[in-house]
This record gives sequence, C-alpha cells and structure tokens, in this order.
Amino acid sequence: MLTLASKLKRDDGLKGSRTAATASDSTRRVSVRDKLLVKEVAELEANLPCTCKVHFPDPNKLHCFQLTVTPDEGYYQGGKFQFETEVPDAYNMVPPKVKCLTKIWHPNITETGEICLSLLREHSIDGTGWAPTRTLKEDFRNKVDDYIKRYAR
Repeated sequence: MLTLASKLKRDDGLKGSRTAATASDSTRRVSVRDKLLVKEVAELEANLPCTCKVHFPDPNKLHCFQLTVTPDEGYYQGGKFQFETEVPDAYNMVPPKVKCLTKIWHPNITETGEICLSLLREHSIDGTGWAPTRTLKEDFRNKVDDYIKRYAR
C-alpha cells in the first residue's frame, strides 16, 4: 500500500551508490513531511479501530487521504462518515487540515464540513492546540476517540 515508502528506500539506495550529485537529485528530494508521513501512516493504519478505514485516492500522495468512520455505538451508530485529511508542506509545524465530507449536524462541524477542534489549530486559547511533538497516530486519534466517547453517546 505504501508505495512512497518503497520509493524512498529505493531512492536512498540509489543515492548511496552514486558518488557525484547530479541536477536530477535535487528534483528527487523528499520533504520532511513525506518522510514523517511514511512512518506515521503505517502506524496509523496498524492501530486504527475496526470502525475506521483509511483510503488513499493516490497511493503516491500520502499527504492526502480519506478516513471513513462507521460508529458501532452511540448516537451516530450505523452511520458512515467520511473525512478528508490534507497534510500541508509545513507539517509537523502546522496541523493537518481535516474536513467532514458527510453532511451531519454536529456542534463542532460547520455546514461546509469544517471541523472546530483546538487540536487542529496552530494556536488555541486552552493550550491544547497543535504542537510539533504531536503525531497523526497518537494525539490526533486519541483526541477524536475522546471526543466521540464524550459527545456521541
């Protein structure tokens, strides 16, 4: 699934065997975001609950993916909710952008699907906003799980 990971390994192997850098090497540079995402997406996929599925419209672009959540309990039980996540180039200094694609009435989701969570803001009043130490797997998933447990029952 993670074709970018195999591409990174292959590119690293090629760079190790070359002695002189060429102009084409500068176009093959991989961003910090993509290097972080290779690891974080693998961890995210391995630790997702059975009610969540990740879909990559383009397997070579790990920074754009969709998350489908099908709750098995609570108010939203039986529903199917899709979220689009885009990870900006400045990740992990800035939070990922998440948008709800499914029309839903929820106090933290606007009519256009924008999600209002302090975790998804660079600066928040309560101090729980995004920080470079946060990852998709740990903090993002834990915050969503906590939110569902508190408000979706």
